[in-house]
Amino acid sequence: MNCSRLWFLSVVAALPMACVWADDPPPPNGVWTGKGQAGFVGSQGNTDAESINAAIDMALVDDQWKHTLHFGALYGESSGITAAERWDALWQSNYSLTTDLYTFGALRYEHDDFSGFEYQGSVAAGLGYKILNTDATKLSGQVGVGYRKSQPEELTKDATGAVISRTLEPSTSDAILTAGLDFSQVLTSTTNLTNKFLMETGSSDTLYSDALALTVKMSNKLALSLGYGVQDNTNPPAGLKKLDTVETVNLVYSF
Repeated sequence: MNCSRLWFLSVVAALPMACVWADDPPPPNGVWTGKGQAGFVGSQGNTDAESINAAIDMALVDDQWKHTLHFGALYGESSGITAAERWDALWQSNYSLTTDLYTFGALRYEHDDFSGFEYQGSVAAGLGYKILNTDATKLSGQVGVGYRKSQPEELTKDATGAVISRTLEPSTSDAILTAGLDFSQVLTSTTNLTNKFLMETGSSDTLYSDALALTVKMSNKLALSLGYGVQDNTNPPAGLKKLDTVETVNLVYSF
């Protein structure tokens, strides 16, 4: 893209979950902690484009219980036309059976105006295991079963690419198998690599979601994060792409 001006500004709104660093203490018992991050990217020239994203992650450790909450949002415009509008929420509760083995229950909801699904929501439960659990490297995996409900919709666009109408299709519901991986690696005293993967598969559709982030700590509370996210629905409504990707540059604030 030939732009006369390209700039980005990352801003942040934080709620309590400490970033994982080698020298950070473990999260306190019985206290909500968290992090918030947000970023804005804009370009002007042959094409005007703007996008903003934000996320809040919170966690509470209470003896054998661990509760986590995630909320994320994305909005984008291109040449004055809304090109992306999505928000998602996830709640998960883990109960430790042993040091490494745990059970979990999870709720997930996503609304996306451009995926071909007005919403996708699921509830699942299963078992998880901490495969690696050192100060520098953490890797956990989990599998479970659950139930999902989705609302497909057909999008009609005009010549400029703007959505001019939405036609709801019959909703679908099915039993699902879910699997996930959560990885964190301390690269240096100030640099951390994370990757979160989720799969939900049922008779109507299989969802793959992956979020990779490299976070560089600038102070005890402030960090810069570069992220790349991929989401793939194997059976979207006709005329819509299976794969969505997003790149982000965010400031992260934790306390």
